Parts: sequence; structure tokens; C-alpha cells
Amino acid sequence: MVIVKVMGGLGNQLQQYAIYRKFESLGVEASLDFSWFEQKSQKKQLKPRELELDFFDELPYRTCTKEEREALLGKDTFTGRVLKRLMSRENTYFAEQGRMYLPEIFERKDVYLEGYFACEKYYADILETLRQDIRFPKSSNPKNRELAEQMEKECSVSIHLRRGDYLDAGNAELFGNICTPEYYDKAVRFVRQQVKQKGAERIHFYVFSDDAEYARNWCGGKQYDGERYTVIDWNDGRDSFYDMYLMSRCKHNICANSTFSFWGARLNPHTDKMMIRPLKHRNNQEYDIEEMQRLWEGWTLIL
Repeated sequence: MVIVKVMGGLGNQLQQYAIYRKFESLGVEASLDFSWFEQKSQKKQLKPRELELDFFDELPYRTCTKEEREALLGKDTFTGRVLKRLMSRENTYFAEQGRMYLPEIFERKDVYLEGYFACEKYYADILETLRQDIRFPKSSNPKNRELAEQMEKECSVSIHLRRGDYLDAGNAELFGNICTPEYYDKAVRFVRQQVKQKGAERIHFYVFSDDAEYARNWCGGKQYDGERYTVIDWNDGRDSFYDMYLMSRCKHNICANSTFSFWGARLNPHTDKMMIRPLKHRNNQEYDIEEMQRLWEGWTLIL
């Protein structure tokens, strides 16, 4: 039995779900552990996370039982916690933050997996199946429905500006100064060049951010040869889920160093799409350009 711990925000939850589905595709008995969302430490956070996988329409998955979790981790008692420390050396696999891809996890048959599994290589071969199974429910906001239809009729490109918790001191040290103005300028120029080569179709950029005022200021003065920039600023709270949906309806995607926009691009069904992301995700990440291109096949990586 492989049990995958689910934690974090929507993008991370989808990655943990995808690695679970990858194990299933290999014929390995697997399940998901959602207990992180019930932990007191999680509830004390300023912005506790919700289990957003359940926001999708009838997403197929198997949840581990308490007995299955305890078989790998031990019981939540004093004796059980002592045993857990001993058992975790054998039964728990923590994905290391410094490595992009860990193929050795697929050699484990009885293991509790904890990590974020952002690398495309993990589940690239099952993404088409995942796109069929990860279905957004119909939005109650007519703006989302109307805009999704409009995006299909034009050269629509999503741009994600991640702010929010990335501005906190600890997160800024880890994630800051990666998606710089220079990064977005390079990404936009790349899209313009590629679109022009395909017929000079005018582009409509849709800008998504957790800081709408910043996004509007960022867009100011960026009109170029008929291009349009529209800030999506109405999906708040639980409805921010639909920003990922709208990203996935665009023809092309410019991502931040954020799993949220990575999945907006991954769920984009257009076969000729451009998926653009920064070369590195975190400032403590060691990377090799050739290796990253191999691990993120189909993506355009910009430094």
C-alpha cells in the first residue's frame, strides 16, 4: 500500500493527487491521507487550507483508512509516537526540497509519501487522463462562463502574478525575485514572436493575481499593437478556485513560480499551447538547464 499525504493549497493538492494516480496507473494499490486538514497546527494558521480537491466534480480517489495509516505510521499514542519515529525510517519517504525528480519513489510498495511532487516528469504520461477526470463544476458567476467562451474564440494568454504570502519574509527569501519584471517581459516577447510566426493574430492577455491593484498597475501602459490586457479580479475566497479554471481555458499560459498556475497550464486541453514558467521555482533550488528541459518536456523555461 502506498499512502500519499495531501496538504497545502490547491496546486500542491493536485500534485499529490497526480502522484497517487500515477501509482494507480502502475498497478500499485494506493490511497490518499487527508488528515493534515484536521490537525490543530493547520487550523491555527492565519489562513487555514481547505481540502479543495473536493471542489471538483466527482473527482475519483480512494481515502486511506485509519488502520492503513497506523500500519505504516503507528498509532497516535505515546507508545505509538515512539514507534512512529522508529518506523518512519523504513515506512515514510519525505521528498527532499533540493531535488526536482525522485524516481526511486516508484520502487517503494509499502510507504507513506510526504512531499509536493511538482516535477512534470512524475505524471506527464497520465496528464490526458487527469484532464478528463479533473472537472470544474459549473460556476454560479456568469462572468466566468462568458469569459471561458470568449477565451476559446481569441488568442487568449493567461499571466499569473503571484503575490500574497510570497511577500512574507520567509517566503520572500525562498520564492522572491524569481518572477521579476524581466521574466514577464521575456515571456510576453516569446509569446508575441510565436504568435506572429503563426499568422500575426492579435493577443488578449488575461492577468490573474491575488493582488488585483498590483495587477492593474502592472498592466498600465502595456498596450502593444492591438493587444488587450484584462485583470480577472472577481473570484475571491472559495471562488478563487475558478481562476485556475479560466487559466485552463486560455490558449496559452505564462506561469508564476506557483503550482496554482502550473496546474492552470496542465489542465489546458489545447494541443498547440505554449506553457511558460521560470527556470527555477525556489531560490534554494539547484538546477541544470538541460536536465530541467528533460524533466519539463513541453514547457518553455525562462531564466
